[in-house]
Amino acid sequence: MKQKIRKYVAMIVIPLLFVMSVGIVPADAAEEGIGINVDGAILIDADSGKILYEENADAPLGIASMTKMMTEYILFEAIKEGKITWDQEYRVNDYTYKISQDRRLSNVPLRADGTYTIRELYEATAIYSANAATIAIAESIAGTETEFLKLMNEKAEELGLKDYKFVNTTGLNNSHLQGMHPKGTGPKDENIMPAKSVAKLAYHLLKDFPEVLDTTSIKKKVFREGTDDRIEMANWNFMLPGLVFEYPGVDGLKTGTTDFAGHCFTGTAVKDGKRVIAVVMNAVNEEGKGSYKARFDATRALFDYGFTQFSEVELVPAGYKFEKKKSVSVSKGKNDSVEIAVKEPVKMMIKTRDKDLYKPKLVIDESKLTEGKLVAPIKKDTVVGHVELVREDGKDYGYIDSNHHSLEVVTTETVEKAGWFSLSMRAIGDFFVSIWDSAVGFVKGLFK
Repeated sequence: MKQKIRKYVAMIVIPLLFVMSVGIVPADAAEEGIGINVDGAILIDADSGKILYEENADAPLGIASMTKMMTEYILFEAIKEGKITWDQEYRVNDYTYKISQDRRLSNVPLRADGTYTIRELYEATAIYSANAATIAIAESIAGTETEFLKLMNEKAEELGLKDYKFVNTTGLNNSHLQGMHPKGTGPKDENIMPAKSVAKLAYHLLKDFPEVLDTTSIKKKVFREGTDDRIEMANWNFMLPGLVFEYPGVDGLKTGTTDFAGHCFTGTAVKDGKRVIAVVMNAVNEEGKGSYKARFDATRALFDYGFTQFSEVELVPAGYKFEKKKSVSVSKGKNDSVEIAVKEPVKMMIKTRDKDLYKPKLVIDESKLTEGKLVAPIKKDTVVGHVELVREDGKDYGYIDSNHHSLEVVTTETVEKAGWFSLSMRAIGDFFVSIWDSAVGFVKGLFK
């Protein structure tokens, strides 16, 4: 009787266990995506450039007004180099006037005979994504938008962006420029870049000119207060605190929307001292329809993923010595070798549970060696190489920039150059050793 009961129980329980196990997905498989509906996306640590997540991030896609981050970068650089000033005035021409009057686009109205300061134009660009104001900035720096495109391409190459195409300074489709689009571009062309390059541009903008956040964090500002041109500029970044899709810590960076690009956003937020940058491109809802909400929902998911799943972990302590390579040979020194060690703690933004998956790898800078040796004199803390953190299992996305903070390996002591007498004795010794080795080799050859 008991045997029959056990049989019936087994017949019920085993199928149930099978059904339950079907829903269990291996951790790595579950982490292939985070459930966002986009054509491309990426999330990075804004401090180190460590890539925390990416999805189709290398595919060239429309970037719309996220283009303006490049215009802003070049503007800040021109200000820094003294090529223009914030108080410098721009006189409106036929091109910028006509574009500014197109209220289908995001714009502040510019008077046909008006003059505006660079600061006014920049605020209109950064807060309200004003297109004619952006063109005015480009003309102020380069003379024409066509010439400014050359600066954009040069800067993109300098920053190491890939697969980019700039056809204007604003991100609009050229068809919106009323036949006045830059020379050498098509009437329906549009700017293109992969999410990874967009993130790299944002990374450098925040690294080199963090003051951009002072403006991108402004929720609302009046353009030309007290004049007939007065217009209230509401920030298109609805994730700013107090706005409809607010997210704590958001203070930038740039939205973008065109029919070609869809709803895009480069957002940045800071929490507990940790800042991340997220890029979403052509975000849609579950029905496949693009909207402001879709792009901010996707960004929210990326922010949540970054802030809840990742933390800065020390993987290698300062002074760490490599088991198989604790020293480097030295020539012409009082010592014939010098010990080496990691100079500073090696930290990285990773999932805490993945800490044991990373192992330090020593990479010696061969350009520092002569015939495999350092040449004395050698100062303490001389850089001889760097550390690479190698993940032994699973995928590591690497860094957004190959020139990220160098994890230096240095000498731990000073090695003085040996005196003339010591070097002479070594040379004589080496000479006789070489003769002996040659003689031994000769004798061995006779008996072969």
